[in-house]
Amino acid sequence: MNRTNAESHGPTLAGIVAEIRDEAKQFVQTRVEMFKAEFQEKVSAWKAGALLAAVGLLFLGTAYLLLTLALVGLVAVAFWGSPYAWFLAFLIVGVFWGMIGGVVAFLAVREFRSQGLAPKKTIEVLREDKIWLQSEAGSQV
Repeated sequence: MNRTNAESHGPTLAGIVAEIRDEAKQFVQTRVEMFKAEFQEKVSAWKAGALLAAVGLLFLGTAYLLLTLALVGLVAVAFWGSPYAWFLAFLIVGVFWGMIGGVVAFLAVREFRSQGLAPKKTIEVLREDKIWLQSEAGSQV
């Protein structure tokens, strides 16, 4: 008779705990899957971009070397009478490329900082979940 009484009064404590555990497990699993999906999207985009970047860098490196040698030769002609013509030409071109490289590196660092590596969508959903859980916990008390 006790069994039928307990069953008729609603769910047991063990049933409630099991339900909460299952919901928490599903909640965490959903968030982990969302994180994995977003991370895989980023990685696949990086892979495609990395191959293109490597080919582009190869051609840009070749062009850079040829243009640098041409520019050094042009500057050396300006100092043709001096025994230091080639030294001065390499120095001037090196300083010029160094200044351009510094500006480009600064812009690259600024771009990386603005993008960040963290999965923004997942973090935003977790923040919303935290606020929701806090409001639910506050309304239950």
